[in-house]
Amino acid sequence: MIRVSLLISTYNWPEALDLTFRSLMVQSQLPMEVVIADDGSGPETKKVIDYYRTQLSIPVKHVWHDDIGFRRTVILNRAIRQADGDYIIQTDGDIILEPHFIEDHLREAREGFFIKGGRGMLSQSKAADILRTKNISVPLFSWGVKPWINVIRFKLASPLFYDDPQSKNSMRGCNMAFWKKDFVAVNGYNHDMTEWGYEDSELGARLINFGIQRRRLKLTAVCYHIYHPFGYRARMDINRLIYEEAVKNKEVVACLDGYEQVV
Repeated sequence: MIRVSLLISTYNWPEALDLTFRSLMVQSQLPMEVVIADDGSGPETKKVIDYYRTQLSIPVKHVWHDDIGFRRTVILNRAIRQADGDYIIQTDGDIILEPHFIEDHLREAREGFFIKGGRGMLSQSKAADILRTKNISVPLFSWGVKPWINVIRFKLASPLFYDDPQSKNSMRGCNMAFWKKDFVAVNGYNHDMTEWGYEDSELGARLINFGIQRRRLKLTAVCYHIYHPFGYRARMDINRLIYEEAVKNKEVVACLDGYEQVV
């Protein structure tokens, strides 16, 4: 039995986080715990977390630090330090999980691999409707969802979409999974990657440099991203260069400022 922690990153959107928790409540299989990586949200987010602590039969840990700018890499490292699971399934607090999300991830878990999953995108109007009604059921082929290939669950056909296990193309923190020991071995998220962009992909590139192979999922572990405008991306080009160096230079494994440097 795999000891699994569900890691959810969030920042100041309690209405969306509530939907993430609602989708967790109807999972066919629960993780052993939930760990919230909170990049400095206000009290309304804490209220949501405290409420679901009373509704769930598993522990919910809230790892928070002060809001002094985008420090997603730091809070994720801090949260993973608090995680008791041997395996981490990672998502975001603006994601609705299909009811078999955890079950599907655990079925696909393999030693020596990390997981890259996908997500369906909810349109602005579809997201507004779900936020208003709090109805997290998204029927197949319903309006306001794309691309279809990312929201179809057909697990028997999923192996047809496995691709190059050495591929270092983009990762998505809203749907990924890894063994904690592998994460620690590469020193986790890179704190040099401030602001948004490429931090998940750079971690994936270093895992591959370390000898961990990538397992891409399609038609399984389905989830839906709630629409929101893009945030501040001033350092995206700098982050891309850090990522590209990790792809090009196979000796780039452990970042210098990461998991081991958090307190």
